[in-house]
Amino acid sequence: AQVLVESGGGSVQAGGSLRLSCAASGGRIGSSCAGWFRQSPGKEREGVASIDSDGVVRYADSMKGRVTISKDNAKNTLNLQMNDLKAADTAMYYCATTTVNWYCVIFRAREFTHWGQGTQVTVSS
Repeated sequence: AQVLVESGGGSVQAGGSLRLSCAASGGRIGSSCAGWFRQSPGKEREGVASIDSDGVVRYADSMKGRVTISKDNAKNTLNLQMNDLKAADTAMYYCATTTVNWYCVIFRAREFTHWGQGTQVTVSS
């Protein structure tokens, strides 16, 4: 089974940047629909960005224009560059994959089969 491990979270001030990474083993990130989700206490897990096996990227409105998702096929990693962070972006961030490209379009958490343990992002205002 594919194992995903996130890193790069931390505490930043509003307006700052972070780069999250997700290292995959037991499967190729490049052949999957892969995405970043986030969840804050008391809220449902929501999608942030996805990238499918053809490299097509999609962004949720919540962070569009402030994040960039990318894959490094050589390193088998999924990345999320986040800029101009806001206090409302404070959450646990997860990477996830599924073998079905269509799920990158509908982008619902329940359709993703493999999940990392999450990395905490805290933004102070």
